[in-house]
Amino acid sequence: MPTKEQLRSIIRDNLTEIAGGIKSPSQNYCTSEPFFSAYERLLGSEHDMMVLLTDYQTAKKTPPLRLQIIGWRYLTGTQVADVNLCRIARANRESLVADNEARAKKVFRFLAYINQSDWLGKQLLRLIDVLQDENAVRTTIAEAIPDFERKNLEFARKSKPLIPEQDIEALKGILGIRPLRIGVIEAADNWVIQTQKEAGRAPNDNEWQRLLSGPLDGQIGMSFALQWRYNFGRLFSDTAGNQTDEEEPCE
Repeated sequence: MPTKEQLRSIIRDNLTEIAGGIKSPSQNYCTSEPFFSAYERLLGSEHDMMVLLTDYQTAKKTPPLRLQIIGWRYLTGTQVADVNLCRIARANRESLVADNEARAKKVFRFLAYINQSDWLGKQLLRLIDVLQDENAVRTTIAEAIPDFERKNLEFARKSKPLIPEQDIEALKGILGIRPLRIGVIEAADNWVIQTQKEAGRAPNDNEWQRLLSGPLDGQIGMSFALQWRYNFGRLFSDTAGNQTDEEEPCE
């Protein structure tokens, strides 16, 4: 950990390069950011970023408020992207593009727009993660069936809206398509169409070329909403624990 003077020097020396790229989350590890393009979740930002972790969550309890920087990380622009979605995209990129570029674009569009608070969306993401292994696809769908039933029993007890029956039928329908990976891709594409409507656009030419050649080396969590929710928890795992899921709470 650098001294305060070393940290001031780092910020001063890099300020022109990271202008607009300084974030200061507290120990809930999250910030809200303006929304520009969903593909930022895979491609990252145009700017590098200095992340300065403060002790606000603790300091606010003992006024007067005196904030301290208790940790810092430096991210390149492409690292300001979702770590899990980038991992899945990297793992599938070569085989998808070699097989069929149109279907590859569908997968990347799904990864850009996925909302993991949606039950079907999250199950489809699990399937994309094992896309090249048909046995794993079958196992994942089999695991989803009792999860669907368990979640709906829980929601019914809490008087919450149930997961629609059509969601589990969409997963079961994949098993009737050969090869299974095409069924997964088409189900994922249908999810984007149904949930995002006209907003779920395909990548433009510039984005597509960057998706093909970029490092896809995201290091944070990014939730898709009216604004981005950056989750920096995994960067500070020494204090945050194992916070790698983009759905970690940020209260």
